[in-house]
Amino acid sequence: MNKAVFPGSFDPLTLGHTDIINRALPLFDEIIIAIGTNSTKKYMFTLEQRKMFIEKTYQNNPKIKVDTYEGLTINYCKKINSDFILRGLRNPADFEFEKAIAQTNRKMSKIETVFLLTSADTSFISSSIVRDILRNNGDVSMLVPNIVIKE
Repeated sequence: MNKAVFPGSFDPLTLGHTDIINRALPLFDEIIIAIGTNSTKKYMFTLEQRKMFIEKTYQNNPKIKVDTYEGLTINYCKKINSDFILRGLRNPADFEFEKAIAQTNRKMSKIETVFLLTSADTSFISSSIVRDILRNNGDVSMLVPNIVIKE
């Protein structure tokens, strides 16, 4: 079984995330959307909200699972027997950053990182931009799944 872990904070889930997830579905038997937790980081949405956004977005897709974890992503992958990490790339800066992490992960384990380029119509979306718009009472309806707006 080809199982991929798509790690992130998903604060909140964006259409950029769903673009990568939806396009990766044919590549894997199962995708675990793994919400990493970091006690030193200040989140806009609670862990429960972030998990609910993802679960409701993918409630009708049996290939998607949602989980949370702490610590190194490769340790989480080993724990759940996943050989793949899924990552999205928006721009060259993302590539350089993600390449270094992927090479380190590969050196420390046998886990491969699979990169997908974001679609042109979602490549500008980031959770930090969405949070900034939300903090200033702006409209994020074209950037996030409907469930994020409803909650």
